[in-house]
Amino acid sequence: MRIVAATQNSHKIREMEAITAAFGMEILSQEEAGLPKTDIEETGTTFEENSAIKARTICSLSGLPAIADDSGLSVDALGGAPGIYSARYAGPDADDQANNAKLLEALCAVPEAERTGRYVSVITLAYPDGRLLTARGECTGVLLRSPRGEGGFGYDPLFVPDGTNMTFAEMPADLKNQISHRARALERLREILRENEA
Repeated sequence: MRIVAATQNSHKIREMEAITAAFGMEILSQEEAGLPKTDIEETGTTFEENSAIKARTICSLSGLPAIADDSGLSVDALGGAPGIYSARYAGPDADDQANNAKLLEALCAVPEAERTGRYVSVITLAYPDGRLLTARGECTGVLLRSPRGEGGFGYDPLFVPDGTNMTFAEMPADLKNQISHRARALERLREILRENEA
């Protein structure tokens, strides 16, 4: 199945490709699908709403099934922030470094036992006939006081998943792709696809 990725984030596309290849899916970038660069306004109030907006938009423009991921970090001590605003936590043009710095500042007085949170990923697959499949995955963990590791992206250098002693940024990509929120959402999507075929 050929599917267009409803994201400009090359890191997300690579992760989705690595995981979906085993499902028999071929992920095309928007450029590979012949689409111009499309900035989609995320006007939803949940990961589910924003994921659906992106998938439907790219499906409509391409005429092909489109897959979207809306994901972010939800920190318990911050009432779920940065949440859907994870990519622009420190402002609309903020980079990963600025977002991480703002998060560390927000958590500076939070004791170790309360530095818990979860990465959330909601994957939506939109079809030209209007069908919409949605899958959610979460990975719980703790937030460090300083970054560790050179890999990954986003808040990966600060996030240590439960059951490990490495940040996502320290992990080999194949390990991250087995336990991440995105891997869990895509695994759930595979289950939904199988259920729909039955």
